[in-house]
Amino acid sequence: MPVVQAAVVVPIPPALAYAVSQTTGEVRRRWDGFIHAQHFLDGAMAPAKGVRTFTRQRFGLSMITHYVSYAPPTTVGMVMEKGPWFLRTLGAGWRFEAVDGGTRAVWKYSFTCRPVWLAPLAERIGTVVLGREIRRRIAGFARGCADPVVLDAARAALAES
Repeated sequence: MPVVQAAVVVPIPPALAYAVSQTTGEVRRRWDGFIHAQHFLDGAMAPAKGVRTFTRQRFGLSMITHYVSYAPPTTVGMVMEKGPWFLRTLGAGWRFEAVDGGTRAVWKYSFTCRPVWLAPLAERIGTVVLGREIRRRIAGFARGCADPVVLDAARAALAES
């Protein structure tokens, strides 16, 4: 199963970095250029283990995922339930740890492709494409961790939890 990941150190505490990573809607789009639309499903109002989400990315592909772990301020994980025809599986996770000067955030994807006969080639291509995308997204996350609007929204979410 191919895995791609990216890491960054941001100058804010782990709980706040975690909250930034879980922003949604307009606030999320301020830092995450991958997202065109995203919302919770089934009446959920906030992230939690078992909560399902709908995401449409900027090129129009969409997927439904659900949280398999939600453990603030250290880890979060999601898996795809339904998505683009060429993805058989997709998992994503964040890990946060305190370091000198802030928080080290690691974002990781693991995936498999279909059809089986094309998977070896598709997964090599996917590693390049998703690797580039995750590096772009974590750079956006770092910018979000310095954006006053994003930080205010993340602080508000922390205060509510």
